[in-house]
Amino acid sequence: MRVIDGDKQLGILSLADALAMAGRVGLDLVEVSANAAPPVCRIMDYGKFRYQQNKKLQDAKKSQTIIQVKEIRIRPKTEEHDLQVKIKHIRKFLSQHDKVKISMMFRGREIAYTDIGKKIMEGVKEALADICVVDQQPRLEGRSMIMIVAPKK
Repeated sequence: MRVIDGDKQLGILSLADALAMAGRVGLDLVEVSANAAPPVCRIMDYGKFRYQQNKKLQDAKKSQTIIQVKEIRIRPKTEEHDLQVKIKHIRKFLSQHDKVKISMMFRGREIAYTDIGKKIMEGVKEALADICVVDQQPRLEGRSMIMIVAPKK
C-alpha cells in the first residue's frame, strides 16, 4: 500500500511496516483511497479525520436546496376572480422556487365535462407561461385532473 505522512509520500510499504510507523508516531493508519491501484493510506489522527468528514457532510447539506411541491385545488365551476386569486398564490409559490401541483377535482356528474377542465388548465398554463415550465401536462387520474408546474431556471 502507498503510505503518506503529512504532505510527503513514504512510498509503497507492507501493512505491518505502515502500522509500525504509525504506532511510533502515536497516530493512526487511515485508508483514504481504497480504489487506487495500490490502496492509499495516510498516517493521521483518526478522530480528526472523522471530524473533517462530518464537517464536509454538514456543509454539503447546507448547500442543498429542498424543493417542495405545493398543491392548489380548483374545480370546473371555480369563478374567474377565484381562479385569479389561485394563480396569484401559484406565482408566489413559484417565486419561492417550489413546484406546484394543480389539481382539478370533478364531483358527481362533472366528470362528463373534462373538456371544460382541460380549457381551465390551459388558461392557467398560459397565465403562468412567463415564470414557469410545465413538468407534467394536464392528465386525468380518477376523478381529478393534475398538472405540475416548476419555476423557470
